[in-house]
Amino acid sequence: MKKRNKFKHVLYLMMALAMLLYALPKLSLVQGTGWVFGFGVAWCAFAFLVIAAHLHFIIGVDEEKAKRLEAVRKAKLNEWQSKWGEEGRVTQRS
Repeated sequence: MKKRNKFKHVLYLMMALAMLLYALPKLSLVQGTGWVFGFGVAWCAFAFLVIAAHLHFIIGVDEEKAKRLEAVRKAKLNEWQSKWGEEGRVTQRS
């Protein structure tokens, strides 16, 4: 499942790069043309944002972060369980 999911992101990344390479020569990025320049900059910014998002997923930064968060969750769960165990022993002795 993971390979297919990454394949999907690689495919979308290639499509975004192709769209950017196709549109870049057609966009007017000559400064001073007003709305046309603004549209060109905004379109390129969104294209780069999409490309960066797919690269972020393909590289696997989320997987590393998820592993670290899972380790923190396990440590907190162990801490809570030990705390509850101590409280249970105290109330049983009373």
